[in-house]
Amino acid sequence: QVQLVESGGGSVQAGGSLRLSCAASGSTYRSNCGAWFREAPGKAREGVAAIYPGDGATYYADSVKGRFTISQDNAKNTVYLQMNSLKPDDTAMYYCAADCPHPRIWADWSRFGFWGQGTQVTVSS
Repeated sequence: QVQLVESGGGSVQAGGSLRLSCAASGSTYRSNCGAWFREAPGKAREGVAAIYPGDGATYYADSVKGRFTISQDNAKNTVYLQMNSLKPDDTAMYYCAADCPHPRIWADWSRFGFWGQGTQVTVSS
C-alpha cells in the first residue's frame, strides 16, 4: 500500500506564490514519477504537471507553463509544485498522484494508481 500526503495549500491573492508538497510512503512504493492534478468545482480533473525521474523530464499544462515548476527529492520521496504568479483560475483542489503511465499520457488521470487526499488552493483577485 502507498500513501500520498499533500500539504502547502492555502489562500493567496492573485500574483502570489505557494509551494505544494507530496510525501510518499509505503512498503511497496517505488518512485517512478510524480504528478499534480487539480479539480475546480464543475470542471473536470486536469493534469497540471508531471516529473519522470529517469531523465528528469517534466511536463506541464499550457495554462501553467512558465509559472509552475515541478520538482522531486528522491531521498525524501517527495514531489513539489512551486506555483508563482497565481491567478484566480488556479483555484482548485490539488491532488498528487503516483504510479504513473507512459509520459505521452501523463495528463490522463485515469491511468494513475495512487492518489493523495488533496489540498485546497484558493486565489483571490
